[in-house]
Amino acid sequence: MKIDVLTLFPESIEGFINESIIKRAISSGKVEINLINFRDYSPLNNKQVDDTPYGGGAGMVLRCEPIFNCLDEIKTPDSYVIMLTPEGNTYNQKIAKSLSLKKHIILLCGHYEGFDERIKTLVDEEISIGDYILTGGEIAASAIIDSVVRLIDGVITKDSLESESFNDNLLDYPTYTKPSEYRGLKVPDVLISGNHELINKWREEQKKEKTKNKRPDLLK
Repeated sequence: MKIDVLTLFPESIEGFINESIIKRAISSGKVEINLINFRDYSPLNNKQVDDTPYGGGAGMVLRCEPIFNCLDEIKTPDSYVIMLTPEGNTYNQKIAKSLSLKKHIILLCGHYEGFDERIKTLVDEEISIGDYILTGGEIAASAIIDSVVRLIDGVITKDSLESESFNDNLLDYPTYTKPSEYRGLKVPDVLISGNHELINKWREEQKKEKTKNKRPDLLK
């Protein structure tokens, strides 16, 4: 998989992709991640990428030309272009799984008061990571990269993926480790019983109960 991130602040993502699972996925060749400063594609002498909005209003708006020029160069028939915006579909595990099957993802990180509306003509999907406002799209891009890359075959073990939250619209079961008792708090007896049939049954019951209590919306 190839992921291109169009951003005015590539340094804000560099540290993230050079750590832990993402770094290993890049090193092993399972994913290629490119951070592209679209300021380099501005046709203006001063490399300006924003301007005042027509009709007046607060703030600045990202101009068309840098984004159009950049996508003209990097976009292919396999590309899937995503605009990160509060107007987009709310991101979830289902979307992450669908994106993990793409060959080439392009993430557009906004800033200021947003994008010139005409840029949306180049976009395949608009995504929001929640109903709140961020200074820019880099945090959202990092979240999407993390959630997608870990789903690529071979990045992490299949067993780990199958037991995670949101599979089958359920939260994950409670987990414990040593010691078996700490400050009067004990690990459930079933987990130290050695009876794997009972353990699996308990875990399934706990997933349903936890989801019912904490995220009943997932059961609808």
